[in-house]
Amino acid sequence: MYDFAYHKPASIADAVKLLAADPEAKVVSGGHTLLPALKHRLNKPTSLIDLSGIADLKGIKKVGNSIVIGALTRHVEVATSEIVAAAIPALAYMASHIGDNQVRNRGTIGGSVSNNDPAADYPGAVLGLGATVHTSKRKIAADDFFQGMFTTALEADEILTAIEFPIPEKAGYAKMKNPASRYVMAGAFVSKGPMGVRVVINGAGPGVFRQSAMEAALAASWAPGAVAGVKQDADGLNSDIHGSAEYRAHLVGVMAKRAIIAAG
Repeated sequence: MYDFAYHKPASIADAVKLLAADPEAKVVSGGHTLLPALKHRLNKPTSLIDLSGIADLKGIKKVGNSIVIGALTRHVEVATSEIVAAAIPALAYMASHIGDNQVRNRGTIGGSVSNNDPAADYPGAVLGLGATVHTSKRKIAADDFFQGMFTTALEADEILTAIEFPIPEKAGYAKMKNPASRYVMAGAFVSKGPMGVRVVINGAGPGVFRQSAMEAALAASWAPGAVAGVKQDADGLNSDIHGSAEYRAHLVGVMAKRAIIAAG
């Protein structure tokens, strides 16, 4: 039997109060991570705080030279947004290739980024574009937000409210996905813009990370061949029944080249 209280606050302030009052509470948005964990008894919260009724957490808008996306914005909304497609087509492309139709119509960008699954797509874009994560307390640079497998800079009583993406000159994304789960085995998000040249790898390791050697090579020459001589070290990469660390290291180079081609 499940035994927890259920809350559906109407404001960010009310949600924060509920979260601060119960150390064992869990926040739920799309539910694609939390609900499976509950079904398998891997998580036993004393209360669930459903954010779906908070209108301030939804929506996409252009603010100056950035695109700001509310935490409760669903993947399908990012994928089909004319605002996103015009400013950061690589982000719309990424969203359109997350999971399947069911996942894209229920999952949210805030839930994905807050969970920081090593095989998720959005952390690659957030770090790859040098985005800023807005929370109920503060603003956190992407370089400071992701702290390893399923770990972020979010505090226990802090809620992700929006993500601010600087509009790049160019950006591209490519991934090799597991054919069964569609989670990323190795992906690369590349960009050139106000945050400099970035090459970010997701899926291959225990967390999303910047590939500094590829960034330096790409800054010197923006071309797929620029990263051909950069070899990803297999040490510390994921290794499982789907692919060895050495295989994933090889995929990093392949996906980086494809992402650069996609960026143009």
